[in-house]
Amino acid sequence: MSRPVPVPTELSRPFWEAARRGELVVPQCPACGLRFFVPEPACPGCLSREWRYAPSAGRGTVYSVTVVHRAPGPGFDAPFALAVVDLDDGGNLLTHVDAGDLDHVVIGLRVRVDFRALTDEIALPYFVPET
Repeated sequence: MSRPVPVPTELSRPFWEAARRGELVVPQCPACGLRFFVPEPACPGCLSREWRYAPSAGRGTVYSVTVVHRAPGPGFDAPFALAVVDLDDGGNLLTHVDAGDLDHVVIGLRVRVDFRALTDEIALPYFVPET
């Protein structure tokens, strides 16, 4: 069975379109400057509804990590490293980190974004060790 495919919403569509092009974007609020993820109707910092997607260089540091041994559903390969990555340009993401060996995914690991096509329309952002 194949992995479930994300279904873009009105809020998330620009994120998925950018990912398909190999670009990482994150919501950023011009009122307070907060960069956040996941996209919400209003900025979680100041409740402004005027946030926009901003480009990210896609580089950061693993803030926390856990190894998931039990697949969350059909189509997922386990085990895998699930981490919170603090982005250098602000904000953080909950994401997969693929370092080849799960023991290499540790707090403080420098990572960069890498995109993997799931379908012709959806590419998933993963993070890999910075080289």
